[in-house]
Amino acid sequence: MALPFCNRVFWACCLLAVAGGRLHAQAAKTDGVSAQTLAWTMQDSGTTAGLRGIYSVDGRVAWASGTDGTVLKTVDGGAHWMKCAVPDADTDGATLDFRGVQAWDAQMAIVMASGPGEKSRLYKTTNGCKSWALLFKNPDTPDGFFDCVWLHPTGRGILLGDPVNQQFSIFETTDGGKNWKRDSREGLSVKTKPITAFAASNSLFSQSRSGYMRGFVTGGPGGAYLFEAWTSEAWTRIAIPVTAGTDSSGVFSLGFRFTPPRCTDCDHPSEQIFVAVGGDYTKPSEDSGTAAWSTDLGQTWTVSAKPPHGYRSAVAWSEDLKAWITVGTNGSDISRDDGKTWQPVDDGSWNALSLPFVVGPKGRIARQSVASGK
Repeated sequence: MALPFCNRVFWACCLLAVAGGRLHAQAAKTDGVSAQTLAWTMQDSGTTAGLRGIYSVDGRVAWASGTDGTVLKTVDGGAHWMKCAVPDADTDGATLDFRGVQAWDAQMAIVMASGPGEKSRLYKTTNGCKSWALLFKNPDTPDGFFDCVWLHPTGRGILLGDPVNQQFSIFETTDGGKNWKRDSREGLSVKTKPITAFAASNSLFSQSRSGYMRGFVTGGPGGAYLFEAWTSEAWTRIAIPVTAGTDSSGVFSLGFRFTPPRCTDCDHPSEQIFVAVGGDYTKPSEDSGTAAWSTDLGQTWTVSAKPPHGYRSAVAWSEDLKAWITVGTNGSDISRDDGKTWQPVDDGSWNALSLPFVVGPKGRIARQSVASGK
């Protein structure tokens, strides 16, 4: 989808029940029409690994990743999940924590290992995960820690890592990850404020299905910010009213969607809607300051009037439900007014989502389903 503000972006234009059960959350009526019921069904992942990465290609093909070198794949919508070969299995692959995964089909995918120093790496498969090739290893070893990666089908991509030498580590590629160049432009310094990023769900970039813009969200003692570079060559930071101020708090996920004009012969403008979620992961049930929203490309932010009911690590737009869904370690929530208010869905434990799938600790995977409300 070509967005009207593409001249300002990097390129063309980022539950749930007890085991074996099903949970239904009746949504409110919208515009006088009964909304659909949000339902989630648990699936058998075949693993007890902690899952942090999930990427749905088309609802049938999806990939998941997590601790102990775990990578999973389904080609039948989650009816069966298969365990992939472990990258670098003959050395230390089983010790890696794959917190990010991205795929293009059932054959090609990348996984991001997050860890201190040389434990941060990117691997790629082109044969359906029968084998993996090392794509990129953290060049800042023994420092550094990979947090989020995104590759576009055109070959362009961006990788975010924790600050090294008091400056965020940003790497960019134009050839599908074969070569990476460090971003050394102004604005990435954190010398005056101890700011960091969280490798929670591989959703720190402002991304949509068609690509991403050059922007990412942060947290830490220095505060929660959107770092953006789509209006100028230098990076600038914009404060986001989400709980921050400690090593464990800030923004953990950023969602984006574009709304076209409602009509062709009126003055109603298009909107670029951002939804940011987070909080303090050491206080999963505290709901204050766990979400904020913006309708002007992240230039100004408003805290959610009714926030999600706890810390949240991932957020995504559901086209089926015409609503935002956010998840965290104490459950999930839904918003039908672009992040202004949220309603609880469940109290399960979740880490990341790529609709219609969501993943969590101890191998938890569930799939979203939709039913008519009554």
